[in-house]
Amino acid sequence: MRISKEQAQRNRMRVLDTAAEQFRVRGFDGIGVGDLMKAAGFTHGGFYNHFSSKDALAAEALDHAWQEMAAQRARARDLEQLLTGYLSRAARNAPGRNCPAAALGGDVSRQSDDVRTTFAEGLEQMIGSVAALLPDTDSPATRARAIDLVNRMVGALMLSRAVPDDSPMAEEILQTALQSALSDARTWCTAPEPHC
Repeated sequence: MRISKEQAQRNRMRVLDTAAEQFRVRGFDGIGVGDLMKAAGFTHGGFYNHFSSKDALAAEALDHAWQEMAAQRARARDLEQLLTGYLSRAARNAPGRNCPAAALGGDVSRQSDDVRTTFAEGLEQMIGSVAALLPDTDSPATRARAIDLVNRMVGALMLSRAVPDDSPMAEEILQTALQSALSDARTWCTAPEPHC
């Protein structure tokens, strides 16, 4: 039975949503195509109706994950809200719905150039959105500060996830990074900027 183009597109998006989540939870090599399709509610055979290869799916799912994160960042009213949400226990405990850099940063270096390029493009957008929340957004110093903040955000979230869930260090890592980032951001935002 043939399905409509609209249904085919909805099915494709369901696979993308599932892959974007599952790759962040299990890594690119931690789940096969069959299990991804099963998690999306489809058979393995339907995969090639939508994607030419697992690598093509990985690049597209990664882009999809970055778009989800861009929408989350856009909802932050200021840098403090962005940092507080990112460096939270809730973000730590939901890798499949949060930053692909923290979930896949260690994994992406072993992937194809297409996946690595998609990762770099998303990371560039993340840096840009953080820089946009700092004063004097076009200066080289602001870009350097944004990169510094992103490094701390991603690193702290990765390390917090690396320790056992019940370890007090998990929360300590997040809170230390948050307080340090907020302190620096307040220093950088000494002018009465409405978004600092």
